[in-house]
Amino acid sequence: MNTCISERTVALLLATCCMSSFVSASPSGDRPDERHAWAVHDAHRPNPPKITAEEGRPPSDAIVLFDGTAESVAKHWRDASGGPSKWTVKDGLFICTPRSGGAFTREEFGACQLHLEWLSPVGDPGLGNSGAILMSCYEVQILNSDFTDLTYKDRRRANYADGQAGAIYGQSPPLVNPARPTGVWQTYDIIFHPPLWDGDQLIDPGSITVFFNGVLVQDAWPLEGRCHWQLRTKHEKAPPTGPLRLQDHGNPVPFRNIWIRRIPSRFANTVHGGPGVKLDDVAAKRAELAAHTLALAEEATELTEKVICLYESLGYRSDPAVKAKAEDAAARYAASLDARDSAACRKIQAELRGMKLFVDMLIRNGLTERESPLAKAVARALDEAKKQ
Repeated sequence: MNTCISERTVALLLATCCMSSFVSASPSGDRPDERHAWAVHDAHRPNPPKITAEEGRPPSDAIVLFDGTAESVAKHWRDASGGPSKWTVKDGLFICTPRSGGAFTREEFGACQLHLEWLSPVGDPGLGNSGAILMSCYEVQILNSDFTDLTYKDRRRANYADGQAGAIYGQSPPLVNPARPTGVWQTYDIIFHPPLWDGDQLIDPGSITVFFNGVLVQDAWPLEGRCHWQLRTKHEKAPPTGPLRLQDHGNPVPFRNIWIRRIPSRFANTVHGGPGVKLDDVAAKRAELAAHTLALAEEATELTEKVICLYESLGYRSDPAVKAKAEDAAARYAASLDARDSAACRKIQAELRGMKLFVDMLIRNGLTERESPLAKAVARALDEAKKQ
């Protein structure tokens, strides 16, 4: 937060010289409320962490589970007992060794983004049957599903709709079938959120989103329980993380380019809207920001900056003492504008335009009146600036 505040303070001090700096820096967006700790376009809101995402390469914060080498398998994969994976590495591919058991990641994951590429081998009578099983419970089916207009008997032989490629196994068929032919590489990009529990109460069922060859086939499907053959299951409380498992269904399915990113839970954000918002956390964050901006106001040497920071503090948390200080500073700022002639107003047009946006926000959010001295002074100064 300190970095954001420093940058914002510099931008405010540049306001009298540059309209764009002032407009971007002035808090013209709507103020916080009981579900939102930050204002709209709040300069104090922390920026997201920077990562790199070069074309054709995993993101810089990804864990590369398989990069074509035996070393990556030894580092990241195991069998069910915890020993080395019995799958084969050949020609840069991670290939299921039939009837050797699944391949499990050594690390465990909860909410994540998973990328993997797989191929249905030509001539495999098992149709390349496998699966990407998140937390070893929730399966996205892998299968040769390049078929159209089949009879009922053919479809039964090829597999049921909720067991085709891109399906959440036993629960949700894919929205569409973008499968490529046998022997052609297929790509999954999966977003997974696990079920969330509060004690013994299920708060959220979790969900899976799947892009199959770049096409959306599962749109935040709410999980109904762990995936199982022939059974409709219910949620049972489980640890919040688990290993990714690639299924051994008796078919030599090859994989390549497997990487995963841990992502925040949808409920991790408790201070700004969303499903996880907690009103007490919002109030605490607003109090923190109110104190921060009040401190900035006390340190400010420019009257423009002082006015903005005081009203910003007041927007985070109502405080009669801060309101009195804000109104006093606003009155002094208004008097300074009223003392300017047309030429002087023209010199600060950028600041005046930014202040007009700021005052409009104050009025919109009930922090000042439309006929307040500040609003009148800014309007008059803008009119004066237009005179020749």
